[in-house]
Amino acid sequence: MAETLVQVSDLKVHFPIGRSLFKDGVTLKAVDGVSLDIARGEVVGLVGESGSGKTTLGRALLRLIEPTEGSVRFDGTEVVGLPPRDLKALRSRMQIIFQDPYASLNPRMSVGQIIGEALHLHSIGTRADRDERVGDLLEKVGLPRTAAARFPHEFSGGQRQRIGIARALAVNPDFIVADEPVSALDVSIQAQIINLLQDLRQELGLSILFIGHDLSVIEFLCDRVVVMYLGHVMETATAADLYTQPRHPYTRSLLDAAPVPNPRAKRDRIMLKGDLPSPINPPSGCVFRTRCPFAIEACAQVEPALETVGPRHAVACIRQAELNLME
Repeated sequence: MAETLVQVSDLKVHFPIGRSLFKDGVTLKAVDGVSLDIARGEVVGLVGESGSGKTTLGRALLRLIEPTEGSVRFDGTEVVGLPPRDLKALRSRMQIIFQDPYASLNPRMSVGQIIGEALHLHSIGTRADRDERVGDLLEKVGLPRTAAARFPHEFSGGQRQRIGIARALAVNPDFIVADEPVSALDVSIQAQIINLLQDLRQELGLSILFIGHDLSVIEFLCDRVVVMYLGHVMETATAADLYTQPRHPYTRSLLDAAPVPNPRAKRDRIMLKGDLPSPINPPSGCVFRTRCPFAIEACAQVEPALETVGPRHAVACIRQAELNLME
């Protein structure tokens, strides 16, 4: 088994809301006790509905958002509480690809300046070296070297996301958080970007946390999948096991919501009802119980822990042993 690069233990990200000098506020629990690990060279998919805490978790791993509690260890170094100088040095090994290719690039900077900014901040190479590196990166992501002199508004959405990927690769990172990097793109362009990430992952040995909604993309790109709901991990497994042997009702509902090639095919589905509860006032016990068709009274009393049910397969459900979720 490959060496662990990122190890997350009981991570919490809580945001106080409405607090003032004169009254106590409430707390929004965006991430509430998440544990996971990512090995060197591994791509882990993070899926769940909007509002599940996926983006918050990804940014907390990089300390772009400060965790409230818990531990994030990167290559053996504790990231939570790391002094700014040490964090800056570590950040050259941890980068992010943002969701919106339009909003994530500074329109006043040339493409060369955008990609080369991290090289300058980390004092890597001479100016000539940095210019050469920018050109190499542009070619690596499928753009001409001459693109360095142009500005973001001159490019399409897919081209801008290629620029964002080049920026993330500039300082030779070991780990990248890809925060829904294809959700704002047309389907044909999505395929190009996914194939590019797959090629880069294999060529550079990158570890990636890929946040997304499209389960077909997750299945194609990722080695393992982590399913989040309302700040909690519901299930984690290899992609092969998750898609063929889902053990949590929420995982099965996500798979059932995906379209099938034959629209006339009949199958039993677990369809979600109602909306995601508020992370300000989450349900007691299992946070999924208010929408779970298999919930029993005990589900309101017990907060299920992730339990191992197979090789690299864990589920947070007190009824998983008795439920048969296979078709």
